[in-house]
Amino acid sequence: MTPSPGTHPAKIVHENLRLVHAPAKDRFELYQDRPESGDSVFIGFIGYRMAEEDPAVYVLQHTIVAEQYGRQGYARALTTLVLEDLAKREQKFTTQCSYIVDYLRRYPEYLRLVTNPGANRSSRK
Repeated sequence: MTPSPGTHPAKIVHENLRLVHAPAKDRFELYQDRPESGDSVFIGFIGYRMAEEDPAVYVLQHTIVAEQYGRQGYARALTTLVLEDLAKREQKFTTQCSYIVDYLRRYPEYLRLVTNPGANRSSRK
């Protein structure tokens, strides 16, 4: 089903998705649980680092989805779940990922969380 002009597809169209924050790997991982088999399938991740200028700010670096799950809305779901998690914790972020930049154009409600941690530092000189 194609959305009408001027509308956006649903942010999450898949069921049984689970976001796991894996700080030891510097990433948020997306899994899809399969209740019928009890299995859990790894879908992809968003890698990050903490900003040098402000260690409380996430720098979202890249969005990676396993090839077999590409172009099916999983990257959008992953990004939505990560940004919802950051919003719930009132956590600021910036991004180096072109997919997330595009996502923010379509879903600007998360722009309030975007920051530029180096901006204040350069203005103090």
